[in-house]
Amino acid sequence: MSDVVGDRPPGLAGTGLADPGVLADTGLTAAQVAERVAAGRTNAVDAHTSRSLPQIIRANVVTPFNGLLLALFVVILATGRWQNGLFGLVIVANTAIGVFQEVRAKRTLDKLAVLNAPHARVVRDGELSEIDVDGVVADELIELRSGDQVPADGEVTASAGLEVDESLLTGESDPIDKAPGDQVRSGSIVVAGQGRFRATAIGAEAYATRLTAEAKKFTKVSSELVGGTNTLLRWISLMMLVVAPLLVWSQFRSSDTETWQDGVTGTVAALVGMVPEGLVLLTSLAFMLGAVTLARKQTLVQELPAVEVLARVDVVCLDKTGTLTHGDIVFDRLVTADDADAEAVREALALCASGDDANATAAALAPEFGGPTWTTAAAVPFSSARKWSAFTADGRGTWVFGAPEMVFPAGGGPLLETAGEIASEGRRVLVLARTDAALAGDGLPAALAPQALVVLAERVRADAADTLAYFAEQGVSLRVISGDNPLTVGAVATAVGLPGISSAAEAVDARTLPEDPDELAEVLEHHAVFGRVTPQQKRAIVTALQSRGHVVAMTGDGVNDAMALKDADIGVAMGNGAAATRAVAQLVLLDGKFSHLPDVVAEGRRVIANIERAANLFLVKNVYSLVMALVVVATAAAYPLAPIQLTLISAVTIGIPGFVLALGPNRRRYVPGFLNRVLRLAIPVGVLIGAAAYAGDRTIRAIDPVGGLTAGQTVATVTVLVASLWALSLFARPLVAWKVGLIGLMALVVVVILAVPALGHGVFLLDVTWLRLGVAVGLGLVAGLLVELVGRVMLRKNRTA
Repeated sequence: MSDVVGDRPPGLAGTGLADPGVLADTGLTAAQVAERVAAGRTNAVDAHTSRSLPQIIRANVVTPFNGLLLALFVVILATGRWQNGLFGLVIVANTAIGVFQEVRAKRTLDKLAVLNAPHARVVRDGELSEIDVDGVVADELIELRSGDQVPADGEVTASAGLEVDESLLTGESDPIDKAPGDQVRSGSIVVAGQGRFRATAIGAEAYATRLTAEAKKFTKVSSELVGGTNTLLRWISLMMLVVAPLLVWSQFRSSDTETWQDGVTGTVAALVGMVPEGLVLLTSLAFMLGAVTLARKQTLVQELPAVEVLARVDVVCLDKTGTLTHGDIVFDRLVTADDADAEAVREALALCASGDDANATAAALAPEFGGPTWTTAAAVPFSSARKWSAFTADGRGTWVFGAPEMVFPAGGGPLLETAGEIASEGRRVLVLARTDAALAGDGLPAALAPQALVVLAERVRADAADTLAYFAEQGVSLRVISGDNPLTVGAVATAVGLPGISSAAEAVDARTLPEDPDELAEVLEHHAVFGRVTPQQKRAIVTALQSRGHVVAMTGDGVNDAMALKDADIGVAMGNGAAATRAVAQLVLLDGKFSHLPDVVAEGRRVIANIERAANLFLVKNVYSLVMALVVVATAAAYPLAPIQLTLISAVTIGIPGFVLALGPNRRRYVPGFLNRVLRLAIPVGVLIGAAAYAGDRTIRAIDPVGGLTAGQTVATVTVLVASLWALSLFARPLVAWKVGLIGLMALVVVVILAVPALGHGVFLLDVTWLRLGVAVGLGLVAGLLVELVGRVMLRKNRTA
């Protein structure tokens, strides 16, 4: 930290500021600071970056799914038959996965949420000191230097070439010069010069805090998979309300019911079989593993369903800065006048690049024109107000470097015409001029002659073109919406090959956009690049696209992007962006690389396609469980499966293979209608398997009457296992080596359980004989053949639907 020299901050002495009295301000006294702290007038803000831990736990524990299974689990425990309560582990697993992932994301986000400018330099009692940003109080006199982030809103009291970048707030990337009396806002960045300002709005009253207050409200991402599963749960819950009393009545009047425990066990078995608990668990697991996969690629998933939502995205709205470009400028090319001395031009530019008033332009020139050999006799530093700088080199004349329209306000000459043509393409053009006249104060010297044009360009990300090409191949359209100059945005979009624009002139100035949502949506359908877009317009653009049925992803890094990210179907924040933006986004690109988005989209599509395949397995079980429940209600027979037997069936034909299938590769594009497709296939297959299971139970009771309920359950269990393994082979297609191995392994597990009495009889309550096994396998194979025929027809319909 620098020391204070007299009453002036370092770097401001001798700058010729208009109001030296302001510089003599000694700031607040210790007593005044204490008074403001006691009154709570400090910069401290309660900045929540995500849901609290209690909120996360409550949201994952208190669900209709968990409540339903917990109630059934308690009933089973009351019977004393512990084996039949193993399904209760699903509650623990599903809850733990959801809590683990959200807590993990919260901790990562909290680390990212550390302020980019954690300290501020303040003047108190005439002394300059450095304090935490939270310690700034109202009316504080704060010093700013290049690279600082403004910690509060206020009025500039002193300026020495002070320039501020407000792109995080407005999207406008051009630096804004600040003179005494001008306003600065929290969250903006000092990019050049130095100065002081008086804090007039702090903490919750500051602009950036007010802008993001609404955005910090937590909202859940919309997921078709989760929504479809919840719809199923609602339907099933209604059916269970109707079926459950009938099941109780039928099970207690069945001739196979000897104790109340038998009746309760049969009822719970039927009800548990009707709940798609495995589908909910698998969905959570698939989302979590997708999130882990993306974390390895520097992408933080804050909400599990966000992995799936990106698979459905068909429009990506992105900012220019931070996505297509790095946000800084680089040297593009040098255009030298015909009569200019090329060597002298390069030496002059080298001197410009090494000046004491180093700014973004100087940084862009330094790699190309480093190491000057000339020395400066006199100089006029760069100012945003005059937009040029000048120096006199010993024996080499006076050189002026700046904006062509400011250096040559009257224009003229072929080189300046060229400058206009280049600028019309969205490039930044500066002119280097020379004269033999000496510098006189801070006015332009006379008789200037243009020597060269320096063309600067925003540094385009090397991977931007490939990323955009990927989205084009995948049928995802792109909209660039930026607060920057339309020509600049259009030039960058053209340079990276963005579909929908062929020249910078095609970019739309957002100030001309209609306010009517329908008219705005029509414009968005025909144009891809927009400049001068305000934060309110970004929200309107997202809403307009959604009104046309689009699923919209929005990327951003600034506070100005926060509300648009919140309104979009999926918000993607840059890890190096504003903390408020990261807080509302469902995905955070930790290293700020837009090129990770194709990985995210591909992972989302893999997850949703594989879950749909596995969902067929789970819903088949729900259907045949419902079929058997309705049959036993109508016949007053005992339910032919025990809860532990349903657990076995679920594990080897649904749970384990479904989990493995969900991890496999799948490049299928997203197709709407997940729930309808699954039901079209699962209902007929489930009906066939349910009918086969009931037929097995009735058949063995007829030919082996002494076996009773145990014989019926054994045959029904084996029948369902055989038919379900066949259905597994259908849903897993195309069959490749690892899938065949998976199905074979599950079949081997079944054989081992049936062959080992300690497992088959001791754990799963089966009583296997050759007769029962023969009947079950025969019925299972017949059911499998019918499943094959029906499944092929329905799969063909799903592909053409």
